[in-house]
Amino acid sequence: MSLKDQLKDQQKLAMLAKDKPRLGAIRLLMAEIKQREVDTRVELNDEEILAVVTKMVKQRRDSISQFEAAGRQDLADKESAEIVVLQEFLPQQLTADEIAALIEQAITESGAAVMADMGKVMAVLKPKIQGRADVGAVSAQVKTRLA
Repeated sequence: MSLKDQLKDQQKLAMLAKDKPRLGAIRLLMAEIKQREVDTRVELNDEEILAVVTKMVKQRRDSISQFEAAGRQDLADKESAEIVVLQEFLPQQLTADEIAALIEQAITESGAAVMADMGKVMAVLKPKIQGRADVGAVSAQVKTRLA
């Protein structure tokens, strides 16, 4: 079953259960996917949908930090609840050891030795970690490793 079909099924279940917060988060995700499909005039595959989910989780995390800084805990809690729902559609997250192993493998594959080769390493890594790890955090680890 494709990820889009899973989303539709979960949306129906949330409607039947009258779970408004969950339904709202899924509807936001479905709207974002539909918007991306309309913009590109192409139906998104599972990998592209994962990229949308990952982006939405990142946006929510940024919003939480801004809401907390402004003293709006109610809005931060709402965003946290949406993150929980969105993360259900992401694959299992990689552990620190798995990320370290993937970084070493990517460095070996790309033949990287200096900081200037970071782009090559990230090009190898990004498809392997998409939706399974924070790309920004992995990028920082690669930077540290190549420095």
